[in-house]
Amino acid sequence: MTTHAETFAFTRDLIDIPSVSGDERAVADFLRWRLEQLGFNVEAQTVEGERVNLIATTNHAPRVVFSTHIDTVPPFVASSEDDKYIYGRGACDTKGIIAAMLSAAMRVRDAGEERIGMMFVVGEETTSIGAQVANRHAFARGCRFLINGEPTENRLGIGSKGSLRVRLKAKGMAAHSAYPEQGESAIEKMLDVLADVREAKWIEDEFYGATTVNIGTITGGVRPNVIPATCEADLQIRLVCDSSRLKPTLENVVAGRVGIEYLGVTEPVRLHAVEGFTHEVVRFTTDVPHLSNWGTPLLLGAGSILDAHTAHEKISKAQLIESIELYTRLAHNLFAQVTKNVDEASL
Repeated sequence: MTTHAETFAFTRDLIDIPSVSGDERAVADFLRWRLEQLGFNVEAQTVEGERVNLIATTNHAPRVVFSTHIDTVPPFVASSEDDKYIYGRGACDTKGIIAAMLSAAMRVRDAGEERIGMMFVVGEETTSIGAQVANRHAFARGCRFLINGEPTENRLGIGSKGSLRVRLKAKGMAAHSAYPEQGESAIEKMLDVLADVREAKWIEDEFYGATTVNIGTITGGVRPNVIPATCEADLQIRLVCDSSRLKPTLENVVAGRVGIEYLGVTEPVRLHAVEGFTHEVVRFTTDVPHLSNWGTPLLLGAGSILDAHTAHEKISKAQLIESIELYTRLAHNLFAQVTKNVDEASL
């Protein structure tokens, strides 16, 4: 892809292939075909069933790798565009980013840096299973820098908050609602706990900012005329510290009144800063913590996270063009660091 128009068209091609998490094979096959057409060696790494990651290289093991995910959240939204934006599911999260990375990788390769690579994984929107499998790839240990793509509005992310998913489980005793004293409401018990969760003082960090807690779902009871015997609430906590420091605070708030099940965690992570780029700390999580074997991580991408996962998801054409330049410049900067480190090691 040598022109901006080709990058825009390729973005729309990717958007128009549905790839909701768990059903990414069609877009993986199309992307593999395109990468091979442009002269890259492509390995389809099996994740599970028909799901595959793609690792694209030249004839050399990569030292700098562009990486992002090919899955999207539901529902599928077909592409469209106007003078300023490309719209559709995955426009900024992350099919426009894939197109920009491919354009940048071609520029870097054609400038003589043959140890450039690309990695596109499945499952980031759910369990990061693709990244976990990719982290075991043979190329990982030899890679020096991983440029991860997520919509950061072309600011270089120097840190990202973590995420802790929690399920609270309340137990009561069913009874006829006309005789509430004969039972115990699990929902009322849960509501008391959630009120205390909302009022709790959570950890703040000078670098990452404030911990935030979202009460995402509440389920319980069977009918309005039955005292509810069970209730569950799912929370998503955005971490600014290691989860081991946060859990005691939650457990003190709950104080044994309901059960706590920890469903999954992604720890906060500091990322590589590079002079000459605008920096920020992002509040969302990425695949980066699951790709620890791929070298020093960086985070950069066109588009706004506020547009991701929405019905009006879009990516700015101007930012998309700018991101190609930024990715290219960033890769050259990192290759210079690789060369410098090799030279210093040989002294």
